[in-house]
Amino acid sequence: MALFNRKSPTAPATTATLPVDPALAALSGDYSIDPAHSAISFTVRHAMVTNVRGSFTEHEGTLHLDGSDPSKSTAAIDIRIESIDTGIADRDGHLRSGDFFDAEQFPHMTFRSTHAEQLGGDTYRIVGDLTIKDVTKPLAIDLEFNGSATDVYGNQRVGFEGSTEILRSDWGLTWNAALETGGVMVSDKVKLAFDISAIKSV
Repeated sequence: MALFNRKSPTAPATTATLPVDPALAALSGDYSIDPAHSAISFTVRHAMVTNVRGSFTEHEGTLHLDGSDPSKSTAAIDIRIESIDTGIADRDGHLRSGDFFDAEQFPHMTFRSTHAEQLGGDTYRIVGDLTIKDVTKPLAIDLEFNGSATDVYGNQRVGFEGSTEILRSDWGLTWNAALETGGVMVSDKVKLAFDISAIKSV
């Protein structure tokens, strides 16, 4: 089931959008991300041979979904840097330090969408501005709509999962260490993953 209605690929450019499925239109509205059932995680290559995985355990955000026009859908997410968790306290402390995120001076990483579009079926792309420390750069995230449901408490939920890749150096996260065997300790490329459950506002 697609979240957003699409224009017919064979129709003239002036043709209006197809009628909206009432079930999809009913999903339109404002949503709050449920942090207890959502995850924002990352993967980065370490010492050229393995991956380190981690997540940000504290975040909040809102979505506005438009069931007929994806360009009117928006997203805003605030992530608390102090909540970074890779499973090793010393490493987490280093990531919070001035070598990386400088959590004391820049306590939050933020994303604010500027555009959304349907790529096909249940796949969408949301584009916006990602701010880390004092650097703001554009970021595109491809998302799959996993569906909607009413939970046991009567809340209307929608679910998305998505991913993207960034170069951390684009946001000024340039700390590294050379390896004796060649290469560097931490890859510049970071893979980001999003599993989002959001509750419709009453």
